[in-house]
Amino acid sequence: MAFADLTKQLAQQAISSAIKDPPAAAAGLAPGEYGPVILAQIGLMQRALKEHEELIVLYHAGGERIRVLEIFLPSPEVAVLTGALARAIVPVSSLELVCKVAKVPPPAQPVRVSLVVGKPK
Repeated sequence: MAFADLTKQLAQQAISSAIKDPPAAAAGLAPGEYGPVILAQIGLMQRALKEHEELIVLYHAGGERIRVLEIFLPSPEVAVLTGALARAIVPVSSLELVCKVAKVPPPAQPVRVSLVVGKPK
């Protein structure tokens, strides 16, 4: 019985420490630093593409899926994701994107995701 109690206590400690220490603090990022890091990573992925490849960036919200064509950061904490027919305004701290590389057959031209940062006031 003591082993079960010890396991339960360790699990409770792990849960309470996870709640007290959010992942951003563990990674060394302040809440306002997520946006520029996300844009930088997407920019790096796009620069690594070959001539007939494109980066497909998808955002899922509920049952909706948006293929992101532009990411605009009006502030470091807010992202505006623009697709062909939809737009999502999302707190950057909860933003989850799926990125994958796809080949584009000629003569079609690959699409690049536009990355825009708002001007500081």
